[in-house]
Formats: sequence, C-alpha cells, structure tokens
Amino acid sequence: MKYAIALLSAGLALSGCSQGVPGEATDAQRGDGTDTIELAEFPDRPYWGDTHLHTDVSVDAFGFGVRLGPEVALRFARGEEVTATTGMSAKLDRPLDFLVISDHSDAMGATRRLYDAPRMMVRDPTLRRWRDMMHESPEQSTRAVAELITAAANGEIPEALRDPERNAAATRELWDRHLDLLDRYNEPGTFTAFAGFEWTLMPGGNNLHRVVMFRDGSGRTGEVLPYPGIDGEVTGLWDYMDAYEESTGGKVLAIPHNSNLSNGMMFELTGPDGGAMSADYARRRAAHEPVVEATQIKGDSETHPFLSPNDEFAGFGVAGWELGNLPLTEKTTPDMFAGSYIRSALLRGLTLEQQLGVNPYAFGMIGSTDSHTALATGDEDNFFGKHTGAEPRQDRAMEEQNLGTREGRFGWHYLAGGYAAAWARGNTRAEIFDAFMRREVYATTGPRMVLRLFAGHDFAEGDWDGDWVRAGYTRGVPMGGELEDTGRAPTFLISALKDPDGANLDRVQVVKGWVDASGTAREKVYDVAWSAREMDGASDSPVPPVGDTVDRAKATYENSIGAAELRATWTDPDYKRGERAFYYVRVLEIPTPSWVLYDALRFGLKLPANVIEANVIQERAYSSPVWLRPRMAPGDGPPIMDEG
Repeated sequence: MKYAIALLSAGLALSGCSQGVPGEATDAQRGDGTDTIELAEFPDRPYWGDTHLHTDVSVDAFGFGVRLGPEVALRFARGEEVTATTGMSAKLDRPLDFLVISDHSDAMGATRRLYDAPRMMVRDPTLRRWRDMMHESPEQSTRAVAELITAAANGEIPEALRDPERNAAATRELWDRHLDLLDRYNEPGTFTAFAGFEWTLMPGGNNLHRVVMFRDGSGRTGEVLPYPGIDGEVTGLWDYMDAYEESTGGKVLAIPHNSNLSNGMMFELTGPDGGAMSADYARRRAAHEPVVEATQIKGDSETHPFLSPNDEFAGFGVAGWELGNLPLTEKTTPDMFAGSYIRSALLRGLTLEQQLGVNPYAFGMIGSTDSHTALATGDEDNFFGKHTGAEPRQDRAMEEQNLGTREGRFGWHYLAGGYAAAWARGNTRAEIFDAFMRREVYATTGPRMVLRLFAGHDFAEGDWDGDWVRAGYTRGVPMGGELEDTGRAPTFLISALKDPDGANLDRVQVVKGWVDASGTAREKVYDVAWSAREMDGASDSPVPPVGDTVDRAKATYENSIGAAELRATWTDPDYKRGERAFYYVRVLEIPTPSWVLYDALRFGLKLPANVIEANVIQERAYSSPVWLRPRMAPGDGPPIMDEG
C-alpha cells in the first residue's frame, strides 16, 4: 500500500454518534458469544442479517450525503425507528439478527473530517475546493467525492494527505470508538454486531472488493487496524488475515462481492500474475473466502442469460449492470461474463480442482444490501436507496434520465438489495461466523424465505414423517457440505417455506453443474417442486408460469396462486459415477411489485410501459451448494468414473 487517502488530522472531529448509547459492554458482549447462551443441538433456524452496510464513516457515503453514523445503523438494524438523512422516519418491519458495518478501509472518515474542518485550517487548495464543494450542494458534494476517489485510484492524492503517522492515529481513534460501540450493541441471543470493513481493490475500475468480517470482540479486533486496499493485491489481504489470526488467536473471513462489475476479474482461471493458477493460491483463496455475495443493490450475480441460455430465469437483476465495470471506465464484453458470475465460477472451480487438486471457488452464497445510507433494508416496499440521493423521492425511479452519460444503469435498475441467512444454533458472533465458514448460509433478494437442503445417499420420502432435520445432519450433509461419491446417485431433502409476511412460492429448482468424462463443464436446471401440481422428479421440461396477480396501478398482488410450502425428495436423474458436481437450490416466489411500482403509487408517477413490466419481479433465494466429490481409487489414483 503506497498510502491510504489520509484522515486529515487526528485532532479533527470524528464521525458523530446519536444519543442513547447502551452502557459499558459486559464481558459477554465483548467476546464471541461462546458459552453465553444455551445452544440448540443442531442449527435450528436461519438468522437474518446484512454483511455489507455503509455509514457516514465511508468516504463515498458521506460525500454522497449520508449523515447517519454507525450507532444509528445498529439501532435501525435492531428494529428501532430512526430518522433518515433526508428527514423521513425509517423503520424495519422486522428487526435483523446480525449486522456487519463494512465502511471502506481506505479513507475511513476522511470526508466527514474534511467537511467538519474549519476552512482556514485546510491549506491545500485541492482539499479546500473539495471541502467547499461538499458544503455547496449535494450534487457538488458527489462530484467532489468522485474526484477524490479518482485521484486516489491514480495515485494523485494531495501531498497533505500522505502523512502515514497522522493517518494511522486518526484511524486508530475512529476504529477504537467503533469497536466499543459494536461491543455495547452486541447482545448474545438477541442481536449480533460484527466488526468488519470493506477492502476496495479496484484495478482499472474493475470491482474486486471484499467485505472483511471478524468473529471476535474488541479484545482481539482492537489489536489491528482495517487494511487498506485501493492499490494492493488480494494476497496482501490474505497475509493481513493470517497475521491477525496468528497474533490474536481470533478468526476472520473475507466475502467477495458484486462480482457482476468485475469485468471477468473476480473469478479468473489464472493466478494474480496472469500465469497459471497455483494449488497454493487456490488453497488460500478457498480458506479465506468461504462465501460470496450473490445479490445486492447493484444487481444479481448468480448467472447471465449469455452464460445460461437455457435458464428462463437467468436474467434477474442483470439489466443495466452488464454494460461495464463499476465506474463505467471499461465496457463489458461477453467474453468477460464467465469470470463475473457465480454459477460459471462454480463450474470453473470444478475444472481447476481437476487440474490442481483443490477448488478455489467452492463457496457458499449470501445476499446483502451495499446500502450507503446506514439503513440496512432489502425490502421492496421499504427501499431507502443505494445512497442518500436515492432515498424515497419523486424522480428516483427514473434517475438515469437525469444523469446523461450514466444512462441505463441507475434508477429503476437498482435492486432493493438482499439479505444473508445463516443456519446457526444461536445468535452469537461465534455461531453465525462459524455458519459462514462451513457455508451453511443462503442468499435472498429480500424476502425471508426459510430454505433448507440436505444431501445424502439413502434419503427417502418417508424421512419427512420423522425427525428429518436430524436425519439430514446424521445421514447426510447440509448446504455448504461435501458428499463423497459412493457410486449411488445423491438424493436431496429440500424444504422451502414462504416468508410469513410475503408472497407465496412458485417453484423450487435444483441447479446442477458438473464436469463430464471429456472434461467439459456443463450445467442444467431441474424443476423439482411446483406450486400448481406434483412434479415427477426428472423435470426435463420447464414448467409453465405460475401466473401473475400483480395490479400494476395499485402495486399490489394476491396470494391466490402459489404455495406456502414446497418440499421435494429429489434424486439426480443424470448422475454418473466419478463426475465432479455441485448442486444448489433456487426458490422462486410468485410475481410481485418491485420498489419502483411502490414509488409510482406513492408519488403518482407515470412510468413507461417497459419500466412497469420490468418491475414485476420474481424474488428468489439461492442456497449454498453441496459438492459431490469423486471417490479416489486405491493409492490416490484417478477418480473412479463410469464409462462415457
């Protein structure tokens, strides 16, 4: 790291906190939650959270207008009513169970301090101009931050911001305050507050960001500072993580996110130097990055129609975001898609595993928001926007019409976000973090559907009549697990329950990826449960649409179609012994209105017909995969495979 964007001065004001801070943290709050609450025998429910939220501590979020700090973010996530930056009341319909405040590690708090600094103390002309722009108007503030980020990416930040000792002192004061706040709001059994930050590697504008998430309380996380990354390397981040674990005895993981804007760089077939990927590099990536962010405000990264032409549901959340990288400095071409989307990355992982003996892309899936408003909401009827300038207002749905060169990406193209669901034995730092590490997590685009998946070799329909969860854990593996190929086709127990406050379910699908005997990577989508009739198990043809009850003018729908619960006992009809494969479950709701139609009703908007139709959506959930691993021949020879 040459130098982070500076934090101006250790003596300038830190990010503000609201009133009503809980008292001094207890030992249980400061720790990881181990042995502080009674735990279930098996993971007994999904815990809901957001691992990707920005507050006024992030250099861009403050510049874009947010004036809410980490404490307000924690209060909101716990279910309290707060006042948004633009003055509106904001409250979740249901509180979250956990939160990672992931403010950018580069320039932590810098724009807030620059804004608060007395003008006479800002002697550098560039810094003074940026400060003046931030005070002039929201539009000018946004331009100032864009200039600052560009200057940092190009190594052109002002000399006044290059004092590493001053920067470290300012970061230390801010980080220590933040960790203390997290400990005080962390309440084992009720709400989990994780320490974390966003590491912002972005070569040439291609998004290689990671969210870093710690398992531990301030006793350990206070031993380090957030690791900057604007001009780093991902191996440097892993070195930082290794050093943290070695020196403190703590645990930390990284979450690649928003891969759809990486222009093929997030999931490359090569190593970081452009040469062949090494087994050591693949092993380190798998160990440090057990899950990825599959869906968020800036689009959905599951797959793309170009990559999955036979998947009728492959286009969700793609519109606008396939045009180019994060700042649109480089256009995206179809040859880049495979390195930018998760399903193709999972396939690449199987291929690399055949070559290297280790799979760098054996990851689970979560969703999160990437909200820059300090408000962690992924709900369509309660969407507060990507940034403060996109909080509820008259024209935000058609924002791109007012932005000229950025047409086709902003406004109605935003998704409302997503959530992460973690199957855990209790709501503590240790239990939820460990669920991430074993990949027993899943992603939703916002609804809180309950999705469970077990894979084994001897499951049968009769298992549903008994303690099927115990059967799943004792005779099989849950989502995120690995199943050894025994020569019998794997069978799956799949259960999906609708969000109790949301829409009915349309169907359950299994997405399979595998490498055949010729070494060719293949994929197939199976419809395994449908709300309109029983499925036959093989499901070689797509089932018809479930229907559509959405009233476009009223932004309403009816649960007169679909099902509250769908179950399937499914055996892979195309199994062949020895083939490496993964399987994940995708659950689709019936059609519902997006936030754009709710805005149209709220503000009396007249939307173009194409925008209206694009915003009748089918929200969804993605389980983490289960991997089928070939059984090795005696003496660790080649895998035992069927002919043909």
